[in-house]
Amino acid sequence: MASELYNTIDALSREKGIDPRIVVSAVEDAIVVATRKYYKSQENLRAELDKETGKIRAFAVKQVVESPEKVEDSNLQMALEEARKIDPTVEPGSELQIPKVTEGILGRIAAQLAKQVIFQKVREAERDTVYNEYIGRVAEIVNATVKRIEGPDVIFDVGKAEARMPRKEQSRLESFAMGERVRVVIARVEKASKGPQVVVSRAAPELVQHLFQTEVPEIYDGTVVIRAIAREAGERTKIAVLSKDKDVDAVGACVGMKGMRVQSIIRELRGEKIDIIEYHEDPVTFAEKALQPAKVSRVTVLDGSDKHLEVVVDDSQLSLAIGKKGQNVRLAAKLLGWKIDIKSEEEKRQEVEQQMSALVGQTATPLENVPGLGEGLIEKLSAAGITTVEALADMTPEQLEAIEGIGPKTVEKISLAVNNYFSSLEGAEEASALPETEMAEGAPGGEGVEEAPASGENLESVPEAEQDEGTVVQDSAEAEQAESAVGEEIAAQADHSEETLPEDNSGDKVPEQKEKE
Repeated sequence: MASELYNTIDALSREKGIDPRIVVSAVEDAIVVATRKYYKSQENLRAELDKETGKIRAFAVKQVVESPEKVEDSNLQMALEEARKIDPTVEPGSELQIPKVTEGILGRIAAQLAKQVIFQKVREAERDTVYNEYIGRVAEIVNATVKRIEGPDVIFDVGKAEARMPRKEQSRLESFAMGERVRVVIARVEKASKGPQVVVSRAAPELVQHLFQTEVPEIYDGTVVIRAIAREAGERTKIAVLSKDKDVDAVGACVGMKGMRVQSIIRELRGEKIDIIEYHEDPVTFAEKALQPAKVSRVTVLDGSDKHLEVVVDDSQLSLAIGKKGQNVRLAAKLLGWKIDIKSEEEKRQEVEQQMSALVGQTATPLENVPGLGEGLIEKLSAAGITTVEALADMTPEQLEAIEGIGPKTVEKISLAVNNYFSSLEGAEEASALPETEMAEGAPGGEGVEEAPASGENLESVPEAEQDEGTVVQDSAEAEQAESAVGEEIAAQADHSEETLPEDNSGDKVPEQKEKE
């Protein structure tokens, strides 16, 4: 039959939820401390509790050596000769237990010291028990009761331990009253000097997942699967669902008839907004769904390995796609696990224009390469910010006339010089593409084309009025008139040969032909 002391230890163990052997070990350690305090000894002391009688026996343990010369520490070792006076059967190398009298000699101070040791050991065992129980329940939903409020933190009773909910784990929309029962998520278990600290949360995404599993039978039985959740507690939650049955609508199952299922979850979360989105394996389609309620124009994958997307929306949809303080795009990025860059149509257009301008700028041709533009005219154009032929060709006559020192006639000369420059470039490209033999045969009668005027002539070497009547312009105009006249004459001869009528049977020509002759 167990002693009264052991029965008390067993009752304490059940109350604290710890192993009785831990309490027994604590009592034995307490007796060792009290005995050492009483005897003022540094010997290796041990204690044993007799379960039947309830008595605690203390003794010193020493190792037996063969001779006194081999004794290094008298507190831990004893010679064989002395040891056999206590126990005749002892052998060298074995341990000898020397009893220490404790009954009736340990006073109040020793008892108080033993009590403190027992309490300390029990508290440590209790902390280890709490830690081992809750460390494996992280991310689990438990029912908790509000016990007290300490500043911004809320203390909950979760059964065998108290749990703390810091401010960052609380929803902005929630407030708690004493004794209120709520569902919380075990976020983590921390080891502290005061014992294990269980931290619970109402802001974790697991809470929303548990609520959907409770309210939606299709999620509970596995027909509909929650693939991803992105949440900002108290503001908005986006949840992506996928149906394993083609006949079951995943979004409709979560919403419920007239929104009853999702409204129940919203009430539990104190009015937090919830977006339910159908999951897609294709990141482009998934991104379009995740950015709802904004309408997306197009989605481009910039870097598949780095998971980077570019989303273009209409100018009127940009603020809606970004959301309040970037909330919508931030939640969508969390839901996808991709980086998302959102741009409006106008921003994308400007970006493309800048890229095109950069490409044009790389092939820019200086104005000095255009024959017929004098130094003075080039200086005027450069002062106006026009330094390339391409920029000059893109300008309208009105824009050129707006430049100081340039009149209508000068604009005509600039236009003619630029056109001749581009025509010469095209002619050079065509000439390089033709074989040499074709180029030789192409010259009519071996007659060479008259060379153009030298490019060294300067438009600015004479006044503007004289430039307008200069030889360069005249020669160019005369050359154009001569070319057009030759072209008209050849065309007329071709038309004349086609209009020649056949002779009649008598050998005479048609009257109309005779009249022409």
